[in-house]
Amino acid sequence: MTAPVTLDRRHGPHGEVVLRRRDETYEIIANGCFLMDTSDGRSERLLVDAAHLALDPPPARPSVLIGGLGVGFSLAHAAAQDRWGRIVVAEREEAIIDWHRSGPLGSVTAAALADPRVTILHTDLVTHLHASPDGPDRYDALCLDIDNGPDWTVTDGNQDLYSPAGLAACRARLSPGGVLAVWSAQPSPAFEQAMRNAGFRSVRTEEVPVARGVPDAVHLGRNPA
Repeated sequence: MTAPVTLDRRHGPHGEVVLRRRDETYEIIANGCFLMDTSDGRSERLLVDAAHLALDPPPARPSVLIGGLGVGFSLAHAAAQDRWGRIVVAEREEAIIDWHRSGPLGSVTAAALADPRVTILHTDLVTHLHASPDGPDRYDALCLDIDNGPDWTVTDGNQDLYSPAGLAACRARLSPGGVLAVWSAQPSPAFEQAMRNAGFRSVRTEEVPVARGVPDAVHLGRNPA
């Protein structure tokens, strides 16, 4: 494996974000913390698939909010499926949006960005969730992947997402029977319990084995109908 090459480095209100290439793989580093890369993507695709499977029964062409654009695996996977209707992505880092629209990460998401179902919002996910839930911005599924998990946040402000108030905001954004799916770099029993305490039902965790270390995880819960 060769040393990484920095392709772009940006400084913004949330700190530093860096795009690197290592061999044929692209990496995103946020505030010095490895966030994700294009080496695999199984767990990001599971995030979308598990959310849809947890919709019982699934509405016709359900809407989904994807929290965090990242390297684009979740968006590309959702847009490749006709079963999804409206697909909204909330991404706070302008640099990451640029890397997809006019940079090398377009190799992952070009087709998705051209899909009329897809809307990219340059906004902080936590801010978006706490905005008024009235009107069209309720979703059948929330697929959130903005940190390395509830126990390892990229910035301190993201901790609010996993708090009782943040989980209440998620429920307020969900349609009755809607599903919250949260990606994590490791299973978090404490977050499972926090979801139950916040009123989510059928809470469970799906795991994806990785080459080394603990498995990736997707935490799932349903908003009561």
